[in-house]
Amino acid sequence: MTMILNNPRERERFLRFAIVGITGTVVDFGTMNLLTRFLGLPLVVAGTLSFAAAIVNNFTWNRHWTYPDSRSKPIAQQLLQFALVSVMGLGIRLPILTFVKPVLLILFTHLPFTLLLFSPEFLSNNGTLAIAVVIVMFWNFFVNRLWTYNDVT
Repeated sequence: MTMILNNPRERERFLRFAIVGITGTVVDFGTMNLLTRFLGLPLVVAGTLSFAAAIVNNFTWNRHWTYPDSRSKPIAQQLLQFALVSVMGLGIRLPILTFVKPVLLILFTHLPFTLLLFSPEFLSNNGTLAIAVVIVMFWNFFVNRLWTYNDVT
């Protein structure tokens, strides 16, 4: 892993991957908030659906911008690999969404001050999702680089 980030080309890829991840995070958070606030879906359901939307966004941008030179594999194979890595990431994400949210909800409910427009529920949903996104981002980058996009030099 260290050798990947010691290479200037790999650092550039990581930066691009992170930028793509930011766009995916906007898709993820936006979708999650729409689904929880306006449709009343539970966080785990909304977080799963928002995760799927982010996968489509991230695969498209990573294929065309982060790894444009990765074309030796058929797109369907690469999408399947990317999706499998992402589903494994979902396996990391769901326990975080399930077990961290109640802790953050208690924390935000018992703050000695209020945060104007943000309810404890809103803060705990978004705080939990932020923790999950950061952890899963590192998983996704390294596993995708070593498996999905292993055909680039």
